[in-house]
Amino acid sequence: MFSLETFVLFLFCSNKQIHIRIMKLLDQKTVVITGAARGIGRAIAIKCAEAGANVAFTDLNYDDNMKSLEAELTKMGVKAKGYASNASNFESSNETVTKIVEDFGRVDALVNNAGITRDNLLMRMTEEQWDAVINVNLKSVFNMTKAVQKTMLSQRSGSIINISSVVGVGGNAGQVNYAASKAGMIGFSKSVAKELGVRNIRCNAIAPGFIITDMTAQLPEDVKKSWYDKIPMKRGGTPEEVAGVVIFLASDLSSYVTGQTIHVCGAMQT
Repeated sequence: MFSLETFVLFLFCSNKQIHIRIMKLLDQKTVVITGAARGIGRAIAIKCAEAGANVAFTDLNYDDNMKSLEAELTKMGVKAKGYASNASNFESSNETVTKIVEDFGRVDALVNNAGITRDNLLMRMTEEQWDAVINVNLKSVFNMTKAVQKTMLSQRSGSIINISSVVGVGGNAGQVNYAASKAGMIGFSKSVAKELGVRNIRCNAIAPGFIITDMTAQLPEDVKKSWYDKIPMKRGGTPEEVAGVVIFLASDLSSYVTGQTIHVCGAMQT
């Protein structure tokens, strides 16, 4: 028979081992994340570093947010580097991925996270508002995925993770451009999964719901409450909860998961 002390020690050691294994789910992998200077992208970068990954991340400008993230990731003992890049521009995307491969040697996972909103009712939406959202949210996915494809094909492995939205599944009034871009990401993910599965390259989408970021946290309390009332879990999600699903999809735990859309929304959209 085990004594209580022995049992507690066993649990402590087992939990510690489990924690270490979780921490190293992405050990020695290189993850590329677009739009990572703040919000969900930043949380994904930090979670990937905690899981042992080397992290290359991009944003439009190499500003203080990027510099601080680069420093924070480096302190975790992984290789990290930020790149100023316009993911909605084909040439810029190719140049950035070329630099990343030169610096890191490989790309094991790509997280297409860059995104913007330009909300308006269809009758008032301008062509510029439509084009801006489609280019940043959807064209960037094409640009970056095509840019990393050659490296992943050579490796015969890779995971492409596209940050879509529940709005891309269920739609939302005043967001026809955003909904179209996010729905397009889901269709893109399913098609790439079918094309590249034979080379052991997976492609999945994540559809976050109402996530509390710096931007949404500033909404009036009555507006936030109206959102919470629509969510069975009665709260907003956190960027870290989205990042946790990214870790799963980037790791070998999801080695037979491809062409799927995983909702992170507290059952807001089922």
